[in-house]
Amino acid sequence: MVFNQHRYSVLITPISCGIDLLIINLMAHLLPTNIMETILFHSYITMAWMIIAFKAGFYSIYRYTKVTHILKLLFRQFFFYGFIVYAFIGFFKQPNMSRLALAKYVLFVFLLVCILKFISYYLLITYRERVKGNIRNVVVIGNNKKTIQLIRLFKERTEFGYEFKKQFFPKDTNFSLIKCFVYIVENKIDEIYCSVSELSNTQLNGFINFADNNLKTLKFLPDNKNIFSKKLKFEYYDYLPILSLRDIPLHSAINSFIKRLFDFVFAVFVIFGILIWFAPFLAILIRLESKGPVFFIQKRTGFDNKEFQCFKFRSMAMNNSADAQQAGKNDMRVTKIGRFIRRTSIDELPQFYNVLFGNMSVVGPRPHMLKHTDEYANKVDKYMLRHFVKPGITGLAQVKGYRGEIEHDSDIQNRIKFDIFYIENWSFFLDIKIIVQTIINAFKGEEKAY
Repeated sequence: MVFNQHRYSVLITPISCGIDLLIINLMAHLLPTNIMETILFHSYITMAWMIIAFKAGFYSIYRYTKVTHILKLLFRQFFFYGFIVYAFIGFFKQPNMSRLALAKYVLFVFLLVCILKFISYYLLITYRERVKGNIRNVVVIGNNKKTIQLIRLFKERTEFGYEFKKQFFPKDTNFSLIKCFVYIVENKIDEIYCSVSELSNTQLNGFINFADNNLKTLKFLPDNKNIFSKKLKFEYYDYLPILSLRDIPLHSAINSFIKRLFDFVFAVFVIFGILIWFAPFLAILIRLESKGPVFFIQKRTGFDNKEFQCFKFRSMAMNNSADAQQAGKNDMRVTKIGRFIRRTSIDELPQFYNVLFGNMSVVGPRPHMLKHTDEYANKVDKYMLRHFVKPGITGLAQVKGYRGEIEHDSDIQNRIKFDIFYIENWSFFLDIKIIVQTIINAFKGEEKAY
């Protein structure tokens, strides 16, 4: 998991990537490489670095990652980067560029990035070990050789940043799932480690459902039971294998960075290209038809189940039930201009300010009112999973027809099904596909856009 109030791991990758990009561009400027097309070359090496890093997983370094793996990532990154840099001469016909100077450039950049990579790695270790920062609270379920080894690892390898809180014994006659869940919630446990060999399938399913519905990370110590139908992710803490049940792409720091960068650029484009001139015009129309503010601001549930202020153009006359009742078909509260902006989704445009501020994304599960979050969390299985990522202005469920009013239980169930699919199968191209489909739907009109 890449979030929680006491962890800021999500900032590490953007900062590290920014420093690396600064190094590769600064060294290219300082060394005598005889660059004729300066802007082209800097754009080329920046894009090359990002693409290679994304494909090679260069920034996918975790608290339990070994030094040897970091070295492997460094050599892989620069092996391909060196080829790409030299390819610039042939691709863009630059015979005057010095091959020797390019070799020195790649070598110097390699040394600087290596030094900074290991400095940051050891600073994080020191931060966790001595300052006790970036800590994750954990519990272990089970009592056998592997769980004892894991608990010893948590206590001895303090640089990993795990704080062992409690061990539960499933074979004990007093063991209770409910008591276990209560302890996990009350003590703000971040991660649960279960020994598969000591739990029944019913108990395992209980932990899976609890973790999904309470935003807890669940991991397993494997044995030879064949109880899972999906591919699991193997990780190694020192030499101890750990299984992760759900691998969420946006919990990868590089994926999160790419999505945030796209969100920021897209939001700036919409705000300065459309809202800056369109909002005053629409504000006049809204105020001419009904009294009240131009913007409708409502508390909604977002990333990590935190509340945030969601912005919309006001599409209803002022009323006291806006925070409790969704707009329905032929809703008398909706104004004339409101019907038009709701049908075309123009009322959602101010949410690009939410995207700019970082509490929403362009694409993601739609944020719900606080009342509905409380209601559906107890009613719909795995509902809380949607809060593992930032909410979006549009989403997969919306382009599949599950937007607007919830009329039947199947509406919210299908919406959650598509939200979970999106979370578990995110890709940059899936986001682009959803955005394109959203624009097409806005022009075509949708049945539930009222």
